Amino acid sequence: MVDHLANTEINSQRIAAVENCFGASGQPLAVPGRVLLGEGILTKECRKKPKPRIFFLFNDILVYGSVVINKRKYNSQHIIPLEDVTLEMLPDTLQMKNRWMIKTSKKSFVVSAASLTERKEWISHLEECIRHLLTKTGRQPSTEHAAPWIPDKATDICMRCTQTKFSTLTRRHHCRKCGFVVCADCSRQRFLMPRLSPKPLRVCNLCYRQLLAEKKKEAEADCRQPEPICSAIPGYEPSSGDDSDKSDDDKADQWPADTEFYTSEVSWSSFHS
Repeated sequence: MVDHLANTEINSQRIAAVENCFGASGQPLAVPGRVLLGEGILTKECRKKPKPRIFFLFNDILVYGSVVINKRKYNSQHIIPLEDVTLEMLPDTLQMKNRWMIKTSKKSFVVSAASLTERKEWISHLEECIRHLLTKTGRQPSTEHAAPWIPDKATDICMRCTQTKFSTLTRRHHCRKCGFVVCADCSRQRFLMPRLSPKPLRVCNLCYRQLLAEKKKEAEADCRQPEPICSAIPGYEPSSGDDSDKSDDDKADQWPADTEFYTSEVSWSSFHS
């Protein structure tokens, strides 16, 4: 499919249409050999509540963003190199069905499709692209993944001290290492985790102690040749894949309130051939 679509006018038009929808807020997506294989709306489990997000599958990257006007305007663009992606199937819950987790070294999150068929299509195409890239580059599948953030509504009390109860005045925070929902007293520390961000990030007290121990152990081992930290896609801004304390999950949901989302009569994902 990739060889058939590469360097074709229809592929160029599809990529240009995606760039136009993101506008100046997005980054250029057209590069030699890149093919847009499919697109669709998936539900992303965000920290406050599940929200619809537009996803675009290319042969080397996965792009997603917030929907302002479907097929016309998107924002909050994120770009994920597929070489860094690992997939994990998840069981259905009462609230969400057809779920799976997209795991990367920088960010991991749960998505769900409108139907079992669409989930199978997404999984199949994602796995095929990942296999092709790993074979082409000779890289091994990624084994280090960022912890997914546990949604705010999953707990009313701090998941570390189990004493502090959250309220309007007592805010929830997330540990960037384990993803737990914690109170301010249990997450006063910051730790530099270059794989996630160039800035020190909030971590819970337990993870802070573990990270300090790991750092001490590494120093004692006197590693003469530390593993270089490099981007799989040079040229993209760090913000395209990173999440700061003010993540896109905290922004107002711009999905039109009168839109009937995931109706049984509509296919929300399509793949090109």
